[in-house]
Amino acid sequence: MGSNDDPRRNGLLAKLPELEWQRLAPQLEPVEMPLGKVLYEPGCTLSHIYFPSTAIVSLLYVMEDGASAEIAVVGLEGVVGIALFMGGETTPSRAVVQSAGQGYRLRAEILKDEFKRAGSMMHLLLRYTQALITQMGQTAVCNRHHSLDQQLCRWLLLSLDRLQGNELVMTQELIANMLGVRREGVTEAALKLQKAGLIHYARGHITIVDRDGLEKRTCECYDVVRKEYQRLLNAPLSR
Repeated sequence: MGSNDDPRRNGLLAKLPELEWQRLAPQLEPVEMPLGKVLYEPGCTLSHIYFPSTAIVSLLYVMEDGASAEIAVVGLEGVVGIALFMGGETTPSRAVVQSAGQGYRLRAEILKDEFKRAGSMMHLLLRYTQALITQMGQTAVCNRHHSLDQQLCRWLLLSLDRLQGNELVMTQELIANMLGVRREGVTEAALKLQKAGLIHYARGHITIVDRDGLEKRTCECYDVVRKEYQRLLNAPLSR
C-alpha cells in the first residue's frame, strides 16, 4: 500500500462528519487493486463494500457467450458494492479493476449497522447511488445512439476525471470489452483521436493530449453524467 495513500482521497469518506469518520476509520481495510482484479462476480454474495482512492473500477455485464459491456465506472468519487445497502446482497454485474491503484474496504455487517443509524453515511451513499444510476442509464443511451468515436471520448473523459494524471494504462482489447465492440473498431476510433491530436496511444498507454478537444468531440452524455455527480455530491470529480 502506498505510504502516501489516504482513505479520505475517496470523496464519500472525505464528506463524513468527524464523529462518523472517527467511528468508521479503524474499520477500513487498505487493499491493493491491481489491473484486472475482480472485486466480485455475478451472483456472488458481497462480503465487503469498496471505496477506491486511486484505482478505477468498471462495472460490467457479462453475457452467456462471454461478451461484456461496461455499465458504469467508479473511482475516487464513489463506492463499489451498492447491492449491500440496497438490500439485494448480490448483483448480476462483475466489478473489475480498470486502472490499478489503491482503495479501502469495509465489511458488510459494519456497513449495514451504519445504515441502521440513518446518519450521514446512509444519505451520502443513497445520493451516490442516484448518480450511479444516471451514469448507467446514460451509458445505455450512448451505446445505442452515438458513434463509437463519441463513446470512446466519453469513456476516456469519465476515466480521466477519476485519475490523478493524464495517462491511462489500458489495452485496446480491454477497451473493446468495456465498450462491447470489436477491437478493430476501437483501433480505428483511437487512431482518429490520435490523428486529431487529442490523445497519444502506444503500447497500452493512452495519454490525453487535449482534454478540451475531447470534450468538444464527445456527445452530451458525458456532461449529463458529470453535472449530476456535481449536483448530488456537491463536488466535481477530480478536476
